[in-house]
Amino acid sequence: MTTAIQTRGLTKDYGSGHGIFDLDLAVEEGEVFGYLGPNGAGKTTTIKLLMSLIHATRGSATILGLDADRDAVPLKRKIGYVPGELPQFGGWRGSEIAAYIAGLRGDVTDSEVEAVAKRLDLDLGRKYREYSHGNKQKLALLLAFAPKPALLILDEPTSGLDPLHQQEFYGLVRDARVRGATIFISSHVLSEVEHVCDRVGIVREGHLATVGQLDQLAGMRAHRIEIEFAEMPPIERLRAIPGFEQIAVEDHRVRGMFRGQFESLLAMLANSRVTKFESREPSLEEIFLGFYRK
Repeated sequence: MTTAIQTRGLTKDYGSGHGIFDLDLAVEEGEVFGYLGPNGAGKTTTIKLLMSLIHATRGSATILGLDADRDAVPLKRKIGYVPGELPQFGGWRGSEIAAYIAGLRGDVTDSEVEAVAKRLDLDLGRKYREYSHGNKQKLALLLAFAPKPALLILDEPTSGLDPLHQQEFYGLVRDARVRGATIFISSHVLSEVEHVCDRVGIVREGHLATVGQLDQLAGMRAHRIEIEFAEMPPIERLRAIPGFEQIAVEDHRVRGMFRGQFESLLAMLANSRVTKFESREPSLEEIFLGFYRK
């Protein structure tokens, strides 16, 4: 596969531990990549570096075979971008903004603008200052998707969207992927990536904690366990089982996260009267919190 985004040691150091540090990341052409982390983790800083809106302290980034910094102008014609902070267009109408961006790019048709606006239920006849936050976000999505770019870089793209239009956004992403586009999505909402992403990377305090297939991260060979005992639970024996973590006890019920093979847990339970045993894979939310647990 061809690499759409490649970073090597990419660093932006704002001081006091803020920024992004030594980022080594590869996003393949045609994949949907989720870039996850809470606010302040370094997601927007990474995207601004890729878009050449800020300059790196050290390291490099290439996009579609071009240098992200040196070739920033030609790259802009290949990228659809949704910023984390939306620009202000004042009294311009939505149609005027779309026409202005189309003139700058030179690759946007009126029919495609109208098609995306219809999908998002966006009134292009209204002035930008009259738009709600959600409608401003819809316009940002329209400006990114309507040109049908080779690469979409989306910073918190569903911010302000209601659930119905979030689903329409997922549809836009799937359609872009079908035509071969690469999509890079930053988010702190983990349920969001379950809909569309192939792989995810989790960034923690400016450092990339892990990268993996979505199904691999969703399992992580861990299970959320709930056990109900007929008598008082054997807490000390449970705590001694390797891989049994985050144990919480409520009356005769024990909950926790179990990592590893079940043999040791089942062997211990063989000597206890168990009235209920439930096991499920942890959600992405729980995995995410695990990566941030001190």
